[in-house]
Amino acid sequence: MTASLDNDIARVAHQEKTLVFDRFDSDIAWTLGTRLREMAVAGNLGVVVDVSLFSMPLFYAALEGTSPDNANWVRRKRNCVARFFRSSYAIGLSLARDGRSLQDKFGLSEADFASHGGSFPITVAGAGCIGAVTVSGLPQRQDHAMVVEALANHLGHDLSGLRLDT
Repeated sequence: MTASLDNDIARVAHQEKTLVFDRFDSDIAWTLGTRLREMAVAGNLGVVVDVSLFSMPLFYAALEGTSPDNANWVRRKRNCVARFFRSSYAIGLSLARDGRSLQDKFGLSEADFASHGGSFPITVAGAGCIGAVTVSGLPQRQDHAMVVEALANHLGHDLSGLRLDT
């Protein structure tokens, strides 16, 4: 289990280092959000898609099959990215490896933070983390994988070197 966790942690760190924008604006947010929505529609997936700067939302879509719980998960996962400038999945994997929780390690309430996969930092070269792309509605590993796929496609990266092992 630890080797698998360590492999995932290393791969997610590689994803975070690779999936970096040269620039980011509201048009890019719309394109990225639309891409994720189209992926969800094509797969008949009930997800919420959110692309937000830490200062404001830029794209939001809730597909058939979602509920207010998904919107709350998006908020909590996005808060995790805003706190650590890392993907929510990276934080969750590290905590799982260490047998810890957000509450006992950092004093963060589960009512406001979720270290479950699905929220990924919007990082701009030379500026750092400015926001998050978040999906909620699938099992956490699939939420994370969906965001990574959309980012890799948008940024022109080969997905094969970025995917988590199945």
